[in-house]
Amino acid sequence: MYPEHPTHGRPVTAVEVHQPVPLAPAVMAPAPHVPMQPGSVPAVASIVLPDGRVVTGYAINPVQPEPVTAKPPVSRTAVNIALGGVGFAAVCGGLILLTTFIAALTALITQLITLAAVIFGGWIAIQIFGASGHRGGTTVNIRKAVIKRNRFHS
Repeated sequence: MYPEHPTHGRPVTAVEVHQPVPLAPAVMAPAPHVPMQPGSVPAVASIVLPDGRVVTGYAINPVQPEPVTAKPPVSRTAVNIALGGVGFAAVCGGLILLTTFIAALTALITQLITLAAVIFGGWIAIQIFGASGHRGGTTVNIRKAVIKRNRFHS
């Protein structure tokens, strides 16, 4: 039912293992010195495999863990949260003062408008109901008028 595995039909052969041999660096004339940052390019290693292929790659250095430092008695996160709370409380106090100032300014403006209305209304009342003596101006006497057949008769 299942197909046969491909290695079942072949005869088993012995495998010969070869260890890679590193290449000796070639001796060349000294190249002109090119300035570069130290440690920016890792060393390149080349090895020759038994079948003649050359494999080139970078050497991998094991990663060294950072040394463990002593923990402070209070974590930095707790300190940051506490400082944030202090800043928030300071801002809230400022906002309360700001809203109090705005409310007081609104009350002052309302009182000034009310005072102006009372003073102006009193002046108007004195003008209307004050002494009825004529101080100049024009007096118009209105008589009875009769309108007959859409015509004005005085």
